[in-house]
Amino acid sequence: MSSSFEEAALFAEIGKVRGLDEEAMEAARRRQMKLAKPPGSLGKLEELSVQLAGITGKVLNGPMKKRLIVLCADNGVVDEGVASAPRYVTLAQAINMTKGLTGAGVLCAHYGAEIQVVDVGIMAEYDCPKILDRKIVFGTGNIAHEPAMTKKTAIRAVMTGIELAGDAAKDGIGIIGVGEMGIGNTTTSAAVLASLTGQPAELVVGRGGGVNDKGFERKKEIVADAVKRFRPDRNDPLDVLAKVGGLDIAAMTGVFLGAAANRLPVVIDGYISAVAALCAFRLCPRAREYMIPSHKSCEAGYAVAMNELSMKPMLMLDMRLGEGSGCPLVFGIVEAACAVMNNMASFESAGIDDGYLEEIRSEERYTDKGETEI
Repeated sequence: MSSSFEEAALFAEIGKVRGLDEEAMEAARRRQMKLAKPPGSLGKLEELSVQLAGITGKVLNGPMKKRLIVLCADNGVVDEGVASAPRYVTLAQAINMTKGLTGAGVLCAHYGAEIQVVDVGIMAEYDCPKILDRKIVFGTGNIAHEPAMTKKTAIRAVMTGIELAGDAAKDGIGIIGVGEMGIGNTTTSAAVLASLTGQPAELVVGRGGGVNDKGFERKKEIVADAVKRFRPDRNDPLDVLAKVGGLDIAAMTGVFLGAAANRLPVVIDGYISAVAALCAFRLCPRAREYMIPSHKSCEAGYAVAMNELSMKPMLMLDMRLGEGSGCPLVFGIVEAACAVMNNMASFESAGIDDGYLEEIRSEERYTDKGETEI
């Protein structure tokens, strides 16, 4: 199968993405105005309830089955000393995730969410039946010397993510989170982000898991050189992913696209997840309407990615773990938004005359969502 054929198949899947249900959203706004509270007083919870109505076509939503999809893959650039952890940690932590022993695993268990660990490119053989085997190749090329992968391979990774989102929909999952496990993937994420935005390495490269000063300088050098050497086409996210990306980032991009195609809300985790979300947005702008940001990552490039998406994180927790650890936290917030919408008393049922709010409701300041820059 040629890459052009596979690319056509990918864009056929992207073509399934439709806009939000505006009638359902308007009905949700009307219901919010009737609830016994000052308009806009529950802030993001109100916005989430309206967004969910647009996604599902229903004003009342939840409870919902929750799944964090963690895409695992190795990156050849680790050979350059850009990561604080050795490559084998990718596999070790993937296995630990299936046991609920990592940060994301513990949080998923706490919030009653499934965690699906998926191998799309771990550079090792192993025996762990709980890891879903969707391996495309054994890791990527070292972007300090060669492109990460072929465009055909990148497309296969994106399609794999789309299929995982479709499987979630078939399984009755109501909301997805997108996480990753791959030593070295803050380097590939930075290279992807620099390619898509034209920003210099200094603004998009961070320390990841805590690389030392020497590794940090080498990391910035590699990102800048890879973008200059391979000249990814910033108008073609697939070309960018192939030349300087990772199998995990490409598959995560597919999950975001597949969630939108299957009308599922999908939560962005931290830096790497945000870069994948940006790739999905560039491939299909409507996909953004299905995304929900979680926490502000400490990585330097996170703000760049979110500004490109015109989104603001909901949580400021100084987190930088990755794995999808921010997603279960926001699953709980989304469920809270549903609970308020479904169960809060209206002014009528509470026996309150809401006439005193008419002037407040007419003021734009209660509907201002603020600046997007973070």
